[in-house]
Amino acid sequence: MADRREDLRAADVDRQFVAERLKAALDEGRLSLGEYDDRLKDAYEARTYGDLDKILKDLPGFHPQAESQLARSSSPAASSDGEERDESRNPRWLIGVWSAWLVAVSVNIVIWILVSISNGEPVYFWPMWVAGPWGAVLLATTFSMKVLGNEPPRQQKRYRDS
Repeated sequence: MADRREDLRAADVDRQFVAERLKAALDEGRLSLGEYDDRLKDAYEARTYGDLDKILKDLPGFHPQAESQLARSSSPAASSDGEERDESRNPRWLIGVWSAWLVAVSVNIVIWILVSISNGEPVYFWPMWVAGPWGAVLLATTFSMKVLGNEPPRQQKRYRDS
């Protein structure tokens, strides 16, 4: 097993991240077209994170993990892309999961109401079995993230430049 990050094998998503960063550097005028072509070729041939680090090393905004002087974990307001995170806003994923819960529960309640009306009398309130357990899990997740300060879930791992 590789002991250092530089020796770990890079994935396709890591190579794609470097390719996008190189494209941005070309668009900013930081790389000539020839340099861009050479580095892009090197990025897709890279095997390890160390190889990828060498490609981006002289571009602004990139600091290999070994040379980083700032521990990200000590600053809760810093996000993974280096920008300040607005703590007053709810993350998109949190709004998304609560919106999905609200839609599902609303549909179930509307169906329950329609069934109750067609029977002429109220029937067993079965939507509670959708709303209750799912809502409890979402409450625990929200509490964990907002109050305890745990990290939100990640959709995919990306090549981290710091």
